[in-house]
Amino acid sequence: MRICRVGLVGAGGVAQRHARVLSGFDDVQLVGVTDVLPEAATRLAGSTGARVFPDVAALLSADLDAVYVCVPPFAHGAAEEAVLDAGLALFVEKPVALDRETAVRINRLAGQRGVVTAVGHFWRYLPSVEQARQLLADRPVRLAAGAWLDKVPPVGWWPHRDRSGGPVVEQAAHVLDLARHLVGEVSEVWAVGNGTPPDVAGADVDGATAATLRFVTGAVGTLTTTCALGWKHRAGLEVYADGLALSVGEDGLLVRDADGEHRLPGDLEQGRTAVDRAFVDAVRGIGDDVRVPYPEALRTHLLALAVAESAATGQPVRVPSPEPQPAAAPEPGQQSELAPGQQSELEPARG
Repeated sequence: MRICRVGLVGAGGVAQRHARVLSGFDDVQLVGVTDVLPEAATRLAGSTGARVFPDVAALLSADLDAVYVCVPPFAHGAAEEAVLDAGLALFVEKPVALDRETAVRINRLAGQRGVVTAVGHFWRYLPSVEQARQLLADRPVRLAAGAWLDKVPPVGWWPHRDRSGGPVVEQAAHVLDLARHLVGEVSEVWAVGNGTPPDVAGADVDGATAATLRFVTGAVGTLTTTCALGWKHRAGLEVYADGLALSVGEDGLLVRDADGEHRLPGDLEQGRTAVDRAFVDAVRGIGDDVRVPYPEALRTHLLALAVAESAATGQPVRVPSPEPQPAAAPEPGQQSELAPGQQSELEPARG
């Protein structure tokens, strides 16, 4: 494949960012764009030379190799299914859905089709994150403290829980993905929301959330979020291992050990470019550096949903596996594997 022909579903701010990056690659052609707001699609198409298509079906009738789905959380599902049914490579912006069922369905379909997939967790391509991972390679992590402290984004759907999923699902998924990448899988969470929405008309998401995380490795962690500020204050993760303290995020990496401290500046644009470059190379068959394919992103999504569920119910929640296998029916006279009072992984954990 000499040129990778790409279509865009969605024409908002994130789609515009991908379009700018992709337009800078000499082996990519932006073929078309579609959006529920035709004027948005027209503006993006005019800046990239792409054609405007009235809907996803029309876009998929073009000669494409890959499609980027850059839509709000509540709009995921149908577009991904159509792309996968067409046998095309799929890039999805996070969060991958608003709920568990949609994401699991898309993950299963992607596996059946056997196409290249990627999700926009571009932090994994930041040099600061790569260095942090190397530093932690031979040290057991004891504690991880994540935070996303920000304002309400200027889009109408965001302050509504049934449209965005709230700050944990829509924003802090980056931090949770980083925690999984550097520390490991999370088995159980317990969270509380303050119950007071941000000062935005019609908002019903929590203005602040605090959560504790139990990692499979034995490490413990926290996550704090707020959308009550007027600016983006901080987004990142602090990691504490034996003799080592790291602070890593959008602004770079700060390393502190017995010899002092040093800093590696952040480079968001490098990460944003690298995530698209890796996907295009994989689609063209000349690279294999997709760091967050859809199944990996699904694990982060399930973790974020578990935190949101715990904050809503006030109960600890076990993080489910992406594809829980149904328990086999016991033979006649044989007891179930679940002892009396024992829970399945999909039930809230009892405090």
